[in-house]
Amino acid sequence: SSFLFFFLLTLTGNVLIVGVVGADTRLQTPMYFFLGNLSCLEILLTSVIIPKMLSNFLSRQQTISFAACITQFYFYFFLGASEFLLLAVMSVDRYLAICYPLHYPLLMNGTVCFRVALACWMGGLLPVLGPTVAVSLLPFCEQDAVVQHFFCDSGPLLRLACTNTKKLEETDFVLASLVIVSSLMITAVSYGHIVLAVLRIPSASGRQKAFSTCTSHLMVVTLFYGSAIFLYVRPSQSGSVDTNWAVTVVTTFVTPLLNPFIYALRNERVKEALTDMFRKVVAGFWGNLLLVKHFNKKTMRSRKIRSWRFGTKDHGIGAPMIPDKKMGLPYTQISGILVSASFMGTRGTGGNVTGEYQKRDQNAVWFEVANASVLGIISLILSSA
Repeated sequence: SSFLFFFLLTLTGNVLIVGVVGADTRLQTPMYFFLGNLSCLEILLTSVIIPKMLSNFLSRQQTISFAACITQFYFYFFLGASEFLLLAVMSVDRYLAICYPLHYPLLMNGTVCFRVALACWMGGLLPVLGPTVAVSLLPFCEQDAVVQHFFCDSGPLLRLACTNTKKLEETDFVLASLVIVSSLMITAVSYGHIVLAVLRIPSASGRQKAFSTCTSHLMVVTLFYGSAIFLYVRPSQSGSVDTNWAVTVVTTFVTPLLNPFIYALRNERVKEALTDMFRKVVAGFWGNLLLVKHFNKKTMRSRKIRSWRFGTKDHGIGAPMIPDKKMGLPYTQISGILVSASFMGTRGTGGNVTGEYQKRDQNAVWFEVANASVLGIISLILSSA
């Protein structure tokens, strides 16, 4: 279905961002560090909602246990609140980088970035815990209640309770206002200062490029904040089920899908890092595949010679012994070596797996030279192509 396609596309885009930010040293900056955290949040947020929704769509038994429902409720709001805080932090980071470029390295060093990111995660983790416990303790009228939604959202759950939930709805309203509106204000002020700084750029091409980036960012922020304010920043959670369903699709499908393309994949530095990582993975895989094939041939020849010597010397038999057909590296070990070598290659090791070969052959120096030579030739071919 289309939902499965969009889910896989969202996971692929965000996993690529996390992988390239962690593997490429050129992206070890505060902006890409926060982008990696944003992608992690998007992966977790979509994984909490969409797999269960897809299984319900595909199966005839569309049920969820109470414990699973409360767990889904908690993680959805925990990850959503953390994402709002992180978007505000990212806007402040861009404001400092553009308006205070000389002070930026001191203001946003590695320690500060780590503490700020941790505060964003904890800022979503702790405030949602109280309302989740309160919802889990509510009495529900029916044992087999029907949640009028594709996941366990706050409004549909509160409508199933047999008691007055007005105080709980007011508490949710206050928390949502604090998290969503405060982060929205910080984001709006930061982008306002960024726009003023962009207007002072003398070149027209520079202004156009900066405005293009800011416009795409603001589009995603507007979709995310607008849908969240419509759903949760209101005193009562009762509303049209169909309307809430349509707006929730924006927060769970649209914005997680757009974020990798808007924030990272349109960035030239990220595209260069992805291209280099792909080339290294391909070069490491094919180079080590050639090495493994050559090594197996050499091992077969050497063991045939050893078996002949063993048969004629110890047993006095004129004909050589039949060598074992399972000589050489097992295919499971070959695949493990290739995968590890390919990903080692993304960090600049060139896919050197001679440590694995040293257990099977003493001629490690030969393999090291051959590995470097083959990978160098393949890398030149790929780069020239």
